[in-house]
Amino acid sequence: MVTAPAAPSSQAPAPPAKWNIPLIAWFGALLVVCYAPILYRMGVQWATDENMGHGFFVPIISGYIVWQRRDTLLGTPTNPNKWGLVMVIWAALQALIATLGAELFTARLSFLIALVGTILYLGGTEWVKKLAFPLLLLLFMIPIPSIIYAQLTLRLQMLASQLGEVMIGWMGIPVLRSGNTLQLPSQTLDIAEACSGIRSLLSLGFLSLVYAYFTDKRVWMRWALLVATIPIAIGANGVRVAVTGLLSEINTKFAQGAYHEMEGYIVFVVALAALIITHRMLVFGAKKFEDA
Repeated sequence: MVTAPAAPSSQAPAPPAKWNIPLIAWFGALLVVCYAPILYRMGVQWATDENMGHGFFVPIISGYIVWQRRDTLLGTPTNPNKWGLVMVIWAALQALIATLGAELFTARLSFLIALVGTILYLGGTEWVKKLAFPLLLLLFMIPIPSIIYAQLTLRLQMLASQLGEVMIGWMGIPVLRSGNTLQLPSQTLDIAEACSGIRSLLSLGFLSLVYAYFTDKRVWMRWALLVATIPIAIGANGVRVAVTGLLSEINTKFAQGAYHEMEGYIVFVVALAALIITHRMLVFGAKKFEDA
C-alpha cells in the first residue's frame, strides 16, 4: 500500500514582526521635542534634589530592560490601536493644563501617558503588555507631588525620632523626645527633613524592583520586595538616628557634616543587605510551601 506524501503544514511559523523605524523615530522625536521643557526641568530636579538622585538611573535601566526584550518584541506582530492616539491627545491636553496651572507632577505624568499611548498606537496591546514593567519603573523618575511629599516627610520624621528614642534608650543613654527633637546629655538632635528617610525609601523601592527583576523571575516577588522596603527603610533610618545619637555622645562632630553623611551611606548599604536577606527568606519560604 502506497501512502501519499504528507501535505505541508498549513500553519507556517509567523514571520518576525518588522519595525517601522521611520514612524517610530518620528513619534519618538515628537515626544522629545514636545516634552523637552518638562523633561529638562525634571532633569534639573534630579541634579539638585538629593531625594531624586536615583532619577538619572531610571530611564537608563528601563531602556536596558527594553533592549533585553528586543527579540521578544520583534517576534510580536504589530497591531496598531487607535486608542493609543486618543491617549496621546489626552496627554497633550493634560500637559498644557498642568503647565498653565504650574502642576509639575501632572505635567510630568502626562509624558508617561503619551509614551504608553504611542506604544499602543504603533504596536498594539501586546507590545504594551510586554513593556509594562519597564514602563512601570519610569514612575520612579517622577518626583512625588509636593503635598504628598510634605505629609510623608513629616510622618517619617516622627517615626525616625520615635525609633531613635527607643534604640538610644536601649543603649543606656538618657534621652527625652519632644516631637522630632531628641534631647541627649551632650546635645540636642533635630530630626530634619533630610533625615526623614524618604530618600532611602524612594531609592530602595526602585532598587527592590530592579533587583527582583534580575534575580527572580516570579512577578509576585517584585511586589513582595517592594512592600518589604517600607519597614526596611524606616527601620534603617531609625538605626541611623540611634547611631548618630551614640556617636554624638562620644564626639559631637560625628553628628555633623561629612561624618553624618557617611553614616547615611553606611546605613543605606545595610538596608540593601537587609533587602537581599529578605529575598532569600522569601525564596526559602516559597520553596518550603511548594514542597509541602
